[in-house]
Amino acid sequence: MGEQPIFSTRAHIFQIDPTTKKNWLPTSKHAVTVSYFFDSTRNVYRIISLDGSKAVINSTITPNMTFTKTSQKFGQWADSRANTVYGLGFSSESHLSKFAEKFAEFKEAARLAKEKSQEKMELSSTPSQGSAVRRNMLPANNPAFNKESTSCPLQSPLTPEGVNGTEDDRVAADTPQPAEPRAEPSHNALPFSHSSSSIGKHLEAELAALKGNNAKLTAALLESTANVKQWKQQLTAYQEEAERLHKRVTELECVSGQTMAVKSEKTELNRTIEELEAALKAKEDELECLKAEVQSANQFQSQRDLLIHKLQDVERRNEALELQLGELEKHVDANRREREVFRQSLRSLLQLLDGKIFELTELRDALAKLLECS
Repeated sequence: MGEQPIFSTRAHIFQIDPTTKKNWLPTSKHAVTVSYFFDSTRNVYRIISLDGSKAVINSTITPNMTFTKTSQKFGQWADSRANTVYGLGFSSESHLSKFAEKFAEFKEAARLAKEKSQEKMELSSTPSQGSAVRRNMLPANNPAFNKESTSCPLQSPLTPEGVNGTEDDRVAADTPQPAEPRAEPSHNALPFSHSSSSIGKHLEAELAALKGNNAKLTAALLESTANVKQWKQQLTAYQEEAERLHKRVTELECVSGQTMAVKSEKTELNRTIEELEAALKAKEDELECLKAEVQSANQFQSQRDLLIHKLQDVERRNEALELQLGELEKHVDANRREREVFRQSLRSLLQLLDGKIFELTELRDALAKLLECS
């Protein structure tokens, strides 16, 4: 009689990505019929699904296979012969449970059929032939195959509500994971504002310190200038006094000759003049240092003004970026609302189509049964 369908249902079909072995790839654009077939000539069970004339699933059930429920409406199994992992997304949890029950039932039947076949072969073959048969059957019990078929279930591409779940689940299932348009701009905008405020505080503190230093240097410069004027006046007076004394000494020398008293007085006066000249030179050096400090303070003032201009530019740029961010957020919200409305309409249409197709399939099965009965 050949192969006959013994159970049929409808589901969305996926296959594991052969390159990454992590992501699911849809193999059908909509829900298609998935059927269990039994080949009486070879005594094997197969899962077959056709999308038009294309065979989407052609998997032979073996005792080592395991069907795993990864969510309320999604299940998967590994096929080492096809070197892939199949995933099915059902419209309801009851359909998934029914498919899983049939899988376990036919898996057990395949195991019993295999054991009977092995017993017959062992009885009908010699010991050497039996060992050769066992060597030929090793791939079915290969640890690598068992590891593949019993590996941990992959993450379902569908949400727990399945193909016909809630709108948020459908969006999470159909939309790529990294698409979060609002997270990145807000995440980048906060540190930018925080850095601008911290730079402003630092500049204000530096400006206050520079103002204090400038005031101190200005006061010191004014005091030094006043002292220098006073020292110059004293020096002028000392010089005049020294000249007067020199003249007086000359007059005394001319009048009475050089005496010891005049010499000692002249020596003291010369020593006093040298001390005053050294003090004046020290004050002039100090005045030069104060002038250099005032010049550096003026440079700091110019740098402060430049930093203030830069800070103002940064603040204006930050305001412009915030305005652009607000416009982008509004645009993203509008696009999201339009996408939700569009997805809702598509979901309603898809549900309607799935229901109609499922009803047609049931009608076809009923007509086929009537034809067989007749």
